[in-house]
Amino acid sequence: MAAMSALVFGLSWWLGLYLLARGPGKPVLLLAAVGLASFAVVVALDAIRHLDRAHAAALSHVEVYLVVVPGIAWVAVLLELSRPGDTWRTRAGEVAAVVVVAALAVVGATLAGSVDGPLRAGHWVMFAVVSVSTLGAMAVAVRRQGRPRRVIGVAVVATMFFSLGNAILVIPLGLVPSWLALASTGCDVLLLGVAVAIWDAFDEGQALRADMLRSFVGSVVVAALFGGQVLVGMAVTGERGALSVLLFTSLAIAIGINVMADPLAGVLDRLAFSSSPALREERATLRRTEAALPLRSDSPLDGVDDETFVRLTRRALGHYGDLSKLVASPLTALPIVTERLSRRGAPDQPLERANELRAVLADRIAALKPRDGGEFGISEQWRHYNSLYFPYVVGVRAYAQNATAVGLDPVAKQAWQWLVTEVPQRSLHNWQNAAARVIAADLRGTPVSSAR
Repeated sequence: MAAMSALVFGLSWWLGLYLLARGPGKPVLLLAAVGLASFAVVVALDAIRHLDRAHAAALSHVEVYLVVVPGIAWVAVLLELSRPGDTWRTRAGEVAAVVVVAALAVVGATLAGSVDGPLRAGHWVMFAVVSVSTLGAMAVAVRRQGRPRRVIGVAVVATMFFSLGNAILVIPLGLVPSWLALASTGCDVLLLGVAVAIWDAFDEGQALRADMLRSFVGSVVVAALFGGQVLVGMAVTGERGALSVLLFTSLAIAIGINVMADPLAGVLDRLAFSSSPALREERATLRRTEAALPLRSDSPLDGVDDETFVRLTRRALGHYGDLSKLVASPLTALPIVTERLSRRGAPDQPLERANELRAVLADRIAALKPRDGGEFGISEQWRHYNSLYFPYVVGVRAYAQNATAVGLDPVAKQAWQWLVTEVPQRSLHNWQNAAARVIAADLRGTPVSSAR
């Protein structure tokens, strides 16, 4: 039982941290990470509760509230996945729905009192809330998607979320053997994490297998080294309570250090090189670039449809200021990038391709500038150029919290003032999408020989 629980815990904990490391700023990845990590915590807490009878009652009262967190998080993930990626829409409705689901789940947990049997009305309320809300979120996600591939992907993810959300309520109540519930749920966890990671990799135009395999192998090694010792100690000494806590905390720390190695290295650099900001930045750039290499896709762009190509162009424009993210962009395989590298005799290496892609994007953004309008304008013909050049090339962060115009040149200050006072963030987002379509059409339609 302890070994099976440790296996499921480690798998779910690793997947949650892996998704979080892929993009902590992406709500869908953050919510999925919360769901997976909270599931891992419930598995650990349930195992400790069975092994440590002295504290079983107290742990049971805590677990009944934690057990609904994964279901709530996965409902939020489904609603987030239902948001079209290239349009602006408020999250107010989704947030309200998640709050209602959370409130009903907490009411059910309060009525249940604990996860121990016999079944009470609160247990059925919890089960119904998770089941109905997940099915409802799946229906919303499928209905709002317009492209067949996205519909299928969301439906598959929703089905796995639903099955996993129900299993998390079944395990503690003892309705089926624990080993069977843990084994089947472990398969759901694996499919769940892979599905969300594939969705994000597709959305970013990145490869996934090599990066995910590297993270998984490293986590298996450290988990076996640390967790194996504790399991041996439990078998030899017969001690269950304290060593079970040590087992799960050791696994959590070991896997966390492996998966979050780059962020932790950044923290250590800030401590060790506090007086050398340039050195910290250079080391951070090298780490990000190294991490991006396994994410590079080898798939040719010839078979990519126009809509996907526009999305990839939009992503590349958004990553204009981050060379390490451009390394993983499929647009580095553009013929014009290859031709420009050959023309200047540069080596065909990932960093060189990323630099050349940035130069190509800079040229295309500059081509959007009106010819006879001076350095800055606010008329309609300036919208495409302004929406890309100032936020991405110049680095004007008009909507960031506590952002100011300090350090900007006079033209950039004008743009900053205009964006802050006259342009809603929603409008800028729409202009950027429209400009990305123009640049994508240019990149796809320009013969290599005409590249500058």
